[in-house]
Amino acid sequence: MASLNKVMLIGNLGKDPEVRAIPSGVKVANFPIATSESYTGKDGQRVEKTEWHNIVMWRGLAEVAEKYLKKGNQVFIEGKLQTRSWDDQNGQKRYMTEIVADNMTMLGGRRNDGGGFGGGDDEGGSYGGRSSGFGGGQGGGGYSKSGGGSGGYGGSSGGSTPPPPEDDLPF
Repeated sequence: MASLNKVMLIGNLGKDPEVRAIPSGVKVANFPIATSESYTGKDGQRVEKTEWHNIVMWRGLAEVAEKYLKKGNQVFIEGKLQTRSWDDQNGQKRYMTEIVADNMTMLGGRRNDGGGFGGGDDEGGSYGGRSSGFGGGQGGGGYSKSGGGSGGYGGSSGGSTPPPPEDDLPF
């Protein structure tokens, strides 16, 4: 039987990414993002519910997060769920579920406070191995998590298909 472990989130960073290098020199970034939904409760009052998600980015995505992401930025994250376990100081088994990101699109356009995204007239940037169909401005940038090519980011995906119009969003 087939299975699927896929997560897609749009949310805002709860704090600046914490980026470190593991002993092999590979960079890893960790940060929380908040997603919110609202609904009308039984009493007719509007209720807003916020969920927090722990995001993990490796290698090139971690470098992009370190360079461009700041608390409050809106991002679209694609990845997979992963649960880690360890024993704490008291011998208790602890668990943490995280989203390991495969792709990231920076949303929300350029910012004027120096913490903005991208350059030129782009409204964001896409980083990851494949097109998600979610807008990242005109072209954005791409980074292949799989390590193919130069390991950098930039440019378009190289095909002859023009980018979708900015109003062609699935939501």
